[in-house]
Amino acid sequence: MKTTTNFTYGVLSGLLGLSMLTLLVSCKKGESPTVGSEKNNLERILTFPTKDGFPEGSFLTTNKEESGFTIVENGVASDILVSPSDHPGVLRIAGMFQKDLGHVSGQEPELIVGDEYQSKNLIIVGTVGKSSLIDRLGQEGKIDVAQLEGKWEQFLITSVENPMEGVENALIIAGSDKRGTIFGMFDLSEKMGVSPWYWWADVPIKVRENIYAKPETYTLGEPKVKYRGIFINDEAPALSGWVTEKYGDFNKQFYEKVFELILRMKGNYLWPAMWGRSLWDDDPTTAPLADEMGIVLATSHHEPLMRSHVEWDRHGEGPWDYDKNPEKLREFWREGMERTKGQEKVVTLAMRGDGDEAMSEGTNIDLLEKIVKDQREIIEEVTGKPIAETPQVWALYKEVQDYYDKGMRVPNDVTLLLCDDNWGQVRVLPALDSEPREGGYGMYYHFDFVGGPRSYKWLNTTQIERVWEQMNLTYSYGVDEIWLVNVGDIKPMEFPISFFLDYAWNPYEFPAEKLPEYYTTWAQKQFGTEHAKEIGEIIALYTKYNSRRKPELIEPTTYSLQNFNEAEKMVEDYNSLVTRAKKVEEQLPAEALDAFYQLVLYPVEACANLNEMYVSAGKNSYYNFQNRASTNHFADKARELFFKDTVFTNHYHGLANGKWNHMMSQTHMGHTDWRDPAYNKMPSISYIQPENQANLGYVVEDGVSRSPWMPGGLKSSSFPSFDPINDQNYYVEIFNMGQEKLSYTITTENEWIKLSSKGGTIQYDEKVFVSIDWNKAPSGQDLGEITIKADNSEEEIKVSVPILNDLPENITGFVENQGIVSMDAVNYQSANETEDVSWQTIPNLGRTGSAITTKPVTATKQNPNDNGPYLEYDIYLMDSGTYNLTTYFSPTLNFQKDEGLIYAVSIDGDAPQMINLHKDAIAADWTYPTWWNEAVKDNIMKQTVLSKELSAGTHTIRYWAVDPGLVLQKMVLQKEGVDVESYLGPPESLIKK
Repeated sequence: MKTTTNFTYGVLSGLLGLSMLTLLVSCKKGESPTVGSEKNNLERILTFPTKDGFPEGSFLTTNKEESGFTIVENGVASDILVSPSDHPGVLRIAGMFQKDLGHVSGQEPELIVGDEYQSKNLIIVGTVGKSSLIDRLGQEGKIDVAQLEGKWEQFLITSVENPMEGVENALIIAGSDKRGTIFGMFDLSEKMGVSPWYWWADVPIKVRENIYAKPETYTLGEPKVKYRGIFINDEAPALSGWVTEKYGDFNKQFYEKVFELILRMKGNYLWPAMWGRSLWDDDPTTAPLADEMGIVLATSHHEPLMRSHVEWDRHGEGPWDYDKNPEKLREFWREGMERTKGQEKVVTLAMRGDGDEAMSEGTNIDLLEKIVKDQREIIEEVTGKPIAETPQVWALYKEVQDYYDKGMRVPNDVTLLLCDDNWGQVRVLPALDSEPREGGYGMYYHFDFVGGPRSYKWLNTTQIERVWEQMNLTYSYGVDEIWLVNVGDIKPMEFPISFFLDYAWNPYEFPAEKLPEYYTTWAQKQFGTEHAKEIGEIIALYTKYNSRRKPELIEPTTYSLQNFNEAEKMVEDYNSLVTRAKKVEEQLPAEALDAFYQLVLYPVEACANLNEMYVSAGKNSYYNFQNRASTNHFADKARELFFKDTVFTNHYHGLANGKWNHMMSQTHMGHTDWRDPAYNKMPSISYIQPENQANLGYVVEDGVSRSPWMPGGLKSSSFPSFDPINDQNYYVEIFNMGQEKLSYTITTENEWIKLSSKGGTIQYDEKVFVSIDWNKAPSGQDLGEITIKADNSEEEIKVSVPILNDLPENITGFVENQGIVSMDAVNYQSANETEDVSWQTIPNLGRTGSAITTKPVTATKQNPNDNGPYLEYDIYLMDSGTYNLTTYFSPTLNFQKDEGLIYAVSIDGDAPQMINLHKDAIAADWTYPTWWNEAVKDNIMKQTVLSKELSAGTHTIRYWAVDPGLVLQKMVLQKEGVDVESYLGPPESLIKK
């Protein structure tokens, strides 16, 4: 006698404490127990109608003529059938899938737990070898399960006619294992319009009256990386404050939301929160739930044998020292294995010092290897299985990497978890010719970090292009067992988490040239098609700006106030993004506004505000030195912007009726070292007491004299030379040093000099731009002049305007300006490739433009000659002199632990000069050497690599690839004596074609 049970997902949400099978049998159709605040949260996920179709190539369609199966028609969804013999986790997720269908269609379908059901259209879900439904369909030849047998986490979705008696059409979602089936359901949910972030970021669910599956078999195959997951870390004060308010503790109710999120993104692996917390000890029901749902739990790099470190404080006896206290430590670890017996897990081996510190200096490799040996004996004894059947990992984190480098080894079945440097650069990768490991290799990566040179925890500051570049390197070198990323509080890392897990599933799906599309596609999944491209561009730009220097590292002096309008342009760029984001916000439906604020607008306007605050503080200090009346204005401005930050935070905390209160509580202003300030601190400001009478001062842009003119000072100055190719537009900045308003005039007797203004009345400062009318300008070299005069003074200031108007007409390439040639690496004039090595542009990667590298990243060392891979940059110099060449690379570590990564450069056909990017970093280790601190703070590695006497005229710079893995952003050729320092370096020079 077969039992058929109907139920709704509301039951599952309310009765999490019951076993899944008991719940299914006891709840009849229509029963819906009260679920308290959880029910309210689900109900506030409002849906909005959309005319969006499905992306080209999707196996879903809104066109019935293309249909192989009706998922939703006229707002009615097909019912779901799951066998009671399937995994309890599959049954649990089927309830979530049922809820998804209800949101998408507007009417929740029935979920039937049984072995038969009569319906015109039926969605049948099940796991090969566990579902009697799927196995029967396979035996009858209705579906081909052979392609699933023995596979890891694979699913297929296909339509079948007359799958069983009483059913005309079925959509089969079949998985090779528990997670394969779960991923099949959640993948279909996402493609129908349910974002993985529907709860965690309040992304509205797209409603469609009609959804059909095309008559084809759809599968994503197996994931390329076996374990793919996140590490909740550094979770105070933001996440911890939120969890305490909403759940009371980091308990099962909280973690179920985390588990669901990971599964919806097709991840499977979790290091849980560990700052004074233990998933296993705080709520013993959480780990069984993870195992049921298919989440593989593990402990962090310093927490052996499934014991959280805090548990030693709670339950341990004696010192955390295996040399002195081995018996108690073995007992402690054995308990960790006992309580997780039968649960899927990856077990961390070895140990670090107490509190995630390095072991004592006297620690020897023999002792550490004995610790691993004893731990493995415990694992084998508790599990009763051969040791190789329990996944284990040894994390080569910080100084542990040094132990490995000095010869420490663990058995071949243990996964070596390699690590980045906490800032996104991988430290070491296996040699291409190394012996394969049975346990393979993993990578522990960071989007968040607490440590030197300063912690970064507030907002996303990671470009996905950088993640792509480093993880492409990682995967290419055979690291595919575990990919884990430290995500801090989960929010606000929604976007990079999505990319990291998508990329881990199949790196081949995301070549570099498709990275710009990822922004648009991701935005489309959250907000629909209409504004997806614009939203994607905003996300791409704000993460680019944030990655230039992380907010916790910004200071009033970071961006130059003197050169290239750098600070002001940075503020303009950020504020332009705010304008664009608010324009999109005005056009979105109300249901999408909370999600848009969390995912787009808040990080844009909060970072724009923070950067402008620091620039205002910088101007306050700089203008104080110049006695400007605007000194006090910028002190007030910095103060205003400092307090404005709390407006954004409070608005975020008020979203969704306070759903995310505390989540943006992380301090982010006033950092001075790696320790977070206890509260946000405003940068120092000062006030002056200017005279009542107006007084004129001025500064010439990039002039010979860096000091401003003030009364009693020099009465003359000069612009740099103007030329018709660069067609410069320099400014003279007029400023007032008194409280009364200043009236001034600017005049010229040269008809070829153009002025943007001939005078005015100002309270503080004004820029007047000077350019040349080349149709009227004399040929050759000449010298014009402008005169500046304050109305209340007889003094006149003369500023020279030199011109150079006799340049050749056939100039090509990058044109020098003010003694500088700045070249974005991707804008080369010619390139040479070989059969083995070609050039790869990485769009948007870097602080200003894009970047270039070579592929494949596994190529052998190249010989820098005329037949090797190189790039050429044509330049034109206005003047002769000694010029220095500086290269700008994305920070990259010596991941092969050899002599360092090599490249070569030359000018005008000279012999290539071999350069070691790590020439000053050969001894680099986890102790944060000076070169590394500067590289990660600035997010760039700069080297001045050659100096040469060059004549005016045309020259060619050649850059050779020697070692793979270097990522070049730009090169700058600068004349000696030219002093124009800035954070980002000179903007790209004019390119003449």
